[in-house]
Amino acid sequence: MSLIKIILAIFLPPVATFLQVGLGAHFWLNILLTLLGGVPGMVHALWLVLKK
Repeated sequence: MSLIKIILAIFLPPVATFLQVGLGAHFWLNILLTLLGGVPGMVHALWLVLKK
């Protein structure tokens, strides 16, 4: 499952973040970062997925 989350973190960062933490502050932060630019959202999602 973690490989799928890593792939999702690269291509769909908010989905990977939602699967990892749910509808919390990190999810909304990731939405904001993804809207500001794809790379910050991707880095944040990868950080969340690989942290746990």
